[in-house]
Amino acid sequence: MRTYRELFRTPEFTPLFTASSAQVAASTVSGLALGVLVYAATGSPLLSALSMFGSSFGQVLGAMALLSAADRLPPRAAMTGLALVFCLGTAALAIPGLPLWALFVIVLGMGVAASLGGGIRYGLLNEILPKDGYLLGRSVLNMSVGVQQICGFAVGGVLVTVMSPRGTLLVGAALYLAAAVVAWYGLGARPPRAAGRPSVSETWRANGRLWSSRPRRYIYLALWVPNGLIVGCESLFVPYAPEHAGLLFAFAALGMLAGDTVAGRFVPGRWRERLGAPLRLLLAVPYLVFLLSPPLPVAVTAVVLASIGYAASLLLQERLMAITPDEMSGQALGLQSSGVITMQGVGAALAGGVAQFTSPSTAMAVMAVASVAVTLALAPGLRPVREAHDAGDLHAPATASQAGDYAAEHGIGRSEQAG
Repeated sequence: MRTYRELFRTPEFTPLFTASSAQVAASTVSGLALGVLVYAATGSPLLSALSMFGSSFGQVLGAMALLSAADRLPPRAAMTGLALVFCLGTAALAIPGLPLWALFVIVLGMGVAASLGGGIRYGLLNEILPKDGYLLGRSVLNMSVGVQQICGFAVGGVLVTVMSPRGTLLVGAALYLAAAVVAWYGLGARPPRAAGRPSVSETWRANGRLWSSRPRRYIYLALWVPNGLIVGCESLFVPYAPEHAGLLFAFAALGMLAGDTVAGRFVPGRWRERLGAPLRLLLAVPYLVFLLSPPLPVAVTAVVLASIGYAASLLLQERLMAITPDEMSGQALGLQSSGVITMQGVGAALAGGVAQFTSPSTAMAVMAVASVAVTLALAPGLRPVREAHDAGDLHAPATASQAGDYAAEHGIGRSEQAG
């Protein structure tokens, strides 16, 4: 599957795309409103960053306790229920006079619920599309994130000014409600991907199995840590340029959209693994310019260039799926998504803490240096061809392309690889 026409002709992809887009728009609008609301009330870069990304810490709890449900719940009902939970939570954040501690409790609770979202959504994508269509489908969903964030931050900035932050939060709640309606009426009733009841013990067992593979460990770390540190840079857009934060967020989304479009649609398979390392470095290096507190045009250019580097995650996700059993795809993608979002919260907290004692621009440069260091440290384990494997992965393929060759050579199905 190589064309968008084929993709959108696939049954159920369009409603999945629409529901996902509505949720991204809702989180974008409400996240900006919440950040502005908290910064106006407290004047704290740390609390502002945590209000926008603090739900990530709830994902840690969900990833440890709930992820087995991603493959053991009916996808349509699960997607609908989660959208309704986010709708109610976002509406509650708009209550006038809500204490700050209560606001963060709601944000944390929404993060726990959100830990299931990525696994359910992307596991369903893996079912809806043929095997050769996953990369294109995932890239289109990522492109939708870029488009919705561009529109959401731009429109959100206007709504915050015209309607107030609390009014903008209610708009976000309405968008979550629309996502729930589309998911329920647009998606078909499918059975769970795996048998059994979800439980904490099953979540731990499957997470342990996923983490036991050395190639998957490196992929997970490369997906989580460098990206989270750079999101820490983005979490400081509001204190760095309060009047132009929406513009910076929108151009960051534009760069991500451009990178995902090129990587998902136009980059040949033989180039993907070679481009991964340069893209991971591109994600961080442009932010070093913030050490000089650049003017807005330079800052916007740096943000766009850096955000193109997010396309490296798309290529890593393809490698992850190539070495993961089908019946664990939902939990594998849920672990990836929860880890990404958790590290975003960690990155926001670290960046906010550094900014609290230095300045937003200095903190952004520090986070960029840390991201480059982690990327370089992980590079040996992500090379397309590895000279050695751990004993537990002695015969496991190191890359997505090698995974296909390995399966064909040994006559095994995808569910038996890297188990």
